[in-house]
Amino acid sequence: MFRKMRRFKQQITDAECVEVLKGAKRGVLSVFGEDGYPYGLPVSHWYNEEDGKLYFHGAKVGHKVDAINANNKVSFCAMDEGYTEGDDWALNIKSVIIFGTIRSFLYEEEPEKVREICIGLSAKFTDDPNYADDEIAKVGKNVRCFEITIDHMTGKLVNEA
Repeated sequence: MFRKMRRFKQQITDAECVEVLKGAKRGVLSVFGEDGYPYGLPVSHWYNEEDGKLYFHGAKVGHKVDAINANNKVSFCAMDEGYTEGDDWALNIKSVIIFGTIRSFLYEEEPEKVREICIGLSAKFTDDPNYADDEIAKVGKNVRCFEITIDHMTGKLVNEA
């Protein structure tokens, strides 16, 4: 069903893929957009090691929500900050692409699930233990959280030279 990586010598392990997903601040979510156009957008995400799923939040309505409602198959790409070796200018980057299915949760329908996701997200970006609850108190009714169940994941190390 999913293709094998063509440049398999650059492939990284699943454990390395997870480290990239955990460490990357953002990734690009790609959905099937309107009129057959792909729609990719940057999102801040959280990879939950306990359930192996990827989470993010967004608005209750919009292009992304409409696209997901029309087709729940998505891909997501994230990459690390990269590194150079010695005096070499070329960056070495680990990137990960996942394919999966997505579903969403509205605060008014599943407040505990939304709270769990928001706490996981905020823990990745801030040390303030009250941040998620403070934000939910302010804008919770307008939040939709998303969960990607990963069907396939690949990653590779690329030297951009």
